Amino acid sequence: MKIDYYLEDSSLGAVAEQAARARAIGFDGVFTADTAHDPFLRVMAAASAAPDVEVGTSVAVAFARSPMVVAQTAWDLASFTGGRFLLGLGTQVKPHIERRFSMPWGRPVERMAEFIGALRAIWDAWQNGTRLRFRGEHYSLTLMTPFFDPGPIAHPEVPVHVAGVGPRMSRLAGEICDGYHVHPFHTVRYLREVTLPAMRKGADAAERSLDRVEMATPVMVVTGRDESQMDEARSGVRQQIAFYASTPAYRRVLDTHGWDFGAALAALATRGRWEEMADLIPDEVVAQVAVEAPVDRLGSAIRARYEGLADRVGCSSAGGILASITDEEWDTILAQIRG
Repeated sequence: MKIDYYLEDSSLGAVAEQAARARAIGFDGVFTADTAHDPFLRVMAAASAAPDVEVGTSVAVAFARSPMVVAQTAWDLASFTGGRFLLGLGTQVKPHIERRFSMPWGRPVERMAEFIGALRAIWDAWQNGTRLRFRGEHYSLTLMTPFFDPGPIAHPEVPVHVAGVGPRMSRLAGEICDGYHVHPFHTVRYLREVTLPAMRKGADAAERSLDRVEMATPVMVVTGRDESQMDEARSGVRQQIAFYASTPAYRRVLDTHGWDFGAALAALATRGRWEEMADLIPDEVVAQVAVEAPVDRLGSAIRARYEGLADRVGCSSAGGILASITDEEWDTILAQIRG
């Protein structure tokens, strides 16, 4: 398994420091999400600071952007990094697309398939001089003049990953994508019973091997050097699980396990009673979603859970404990994951 470092949501200067440290420790990849800062600027900062490490967006919100804009940014990053850039795209959810980005929403899986098809048509035009003639239900791109054509690059095969939760997006990943970025709110049972079968259906429909689709898996962790730190990390993860579980988009994970607290969480969220939500998440749910282990055994616990299931893993934690892990402790964690 490759081991990835997920950047904290901080300034560009801090991104460079984090990426340089991740490279020195020995992480294989550095990823950023599309949250409070532009993900592509953060990728650029990380790529500059960690020149031999893969860099990418764990998720960039596709529907907030035009395919042409994303194609141009990804092309430049692929060229700048010498082919080390991985483009991860996500749909976000309807309220954010319509009310935060003021963009259209509808049929997200079909729209994402078109978005990826448009990207590849644009890149083909730039690399091979083919005429740009992409027409779909959601996107139409038919104009590319020499003045706006950046021309071919040395590494034109930009890997495209999608981030998702439900079986339809999982199937799309198996059908047309180079990778699938699993949502942190998952369980091994959910991956085996829902995600992987859907991906396999997509791959079979496209007559391709599922081995061509890289599975990247952020792992929620409950860790610490003593029980007090473990409790603090568990509390943060419990709150994060409650937030995700209150959202209808993630209800399929609850249904797989027969967990029935989703409606109660949603009701509390509607009333803004965020602090009360974590109390509805039992310890056994935290244990199913997160990997729980002391710092000195964390890598072994991650390996035991995801070996043979994920191609890439990376730690995420809501409690802040990961920021305090020393380089020496990370050395041990990475060595244990790699076996």
